[in-house]
Amino acid sequence: MPWKRKHLIDVDDWEREDFELLLEQTSNMDSILDRSIKKAPALRGKIVVNIFYEPSTRTRTSFEIAGKLLSADVINWTASGSSAAKGESLRDTIWTLEAMGADAVVIRHGEVGVPYYLAEKLKKASVINGGDGTHAHPTQALLDLYTAWRELGSLDGKKVAIVGDILHSRVARSDIYAFKAVGAEVCLSGPSTLMPTDINSLNATYEPNIAEAIDGADVVYMLRIQRERQDAGLFPSLDEYHKRYGLTDKLLGKAKKGALVMHPGPINRGVEIASSVADGPQSFILKQVRAGVAVRMALLYLMLGGVKE
Repeated sequence: MPWKRKHLIDVDDWEREDFELLLEQTSNMDSILDRSIKKAPALRGKIVVNIFYEPSTRTRTSFEIAGKLLSADVINWTASGSSAAKGESLRDTIWTLEAMGADAVVIRHGEVGVPYYLAEKLKKASVINGGDGTHAHPTQALLDLYTAWRELGSLDGKKVAIVGDILHSRVARSDIYAFKAVGAEVCLSGPSTLMPTDINSLNATYEPNIAEAIDGADVVYMLRIQRERQDAGLFPSLDEYHKRYGLTDKLLGKAKKGALVMHPGPINRGVEIASSVADGPQSFILKQVRAGVAVRMALLYLMLGGVKE
């Protein structure tokens, strides 16, 4: 199957075969990470520009590593110290970078829709959404999907419980699309104040009782809680949140034996997850980090090199 997508804005319009091709390619890339010399020439001569308007460790670094492992030239652009600090518009900035030869632009921005805007403005370069506002984080969803698929195999009929701040999470929305597309059942849980009003449109069930939500789950996915949500009065306190929704060893016992514990990071120990669980034998958090490199290698390869018919 050839790869036909020029941009990655979200995964909400992906078909199942798109996910399956990405998983297959990621598995190939994952094997490169086990080599003594982690380098392949697939993207030699290609230029990847990372444009991050928000702080990021995992996403930006893994895109940088992924590009370099495939021999691309990777440029990390930051607003400070650039012409943006002098008032240059985003449109003019990206046109400048494209004129310099950029083949792909990875963009993270706090405003929803910026990746769409770039995809419309750029004539040749591919755009990859590294996270836009509360809308989408498609590469996080793909690495989450790969992590679960690699461990569990087929995800048809598997139960995925996503717990926490669904309302403000770009990760949750993309994860729901991805897991549902490959046949998994998705159950959401968390305080009602952190649930979107259009929750029924997300094609997932909502169970306010976390013990019920994770009962029999194959994957327990904990979302990061941002402290400003407490300041906004969306829950009483961090301690209270942990008592009601924090994942502890006892609570994890409600999930299926050997269930995967996942988290997009960075984690708040003692808030959404207890340290004993985050560091425990069922934690796949660091395996998600590794999968992030392999998934982004696969994406860059497919979008800049492609699978030929």
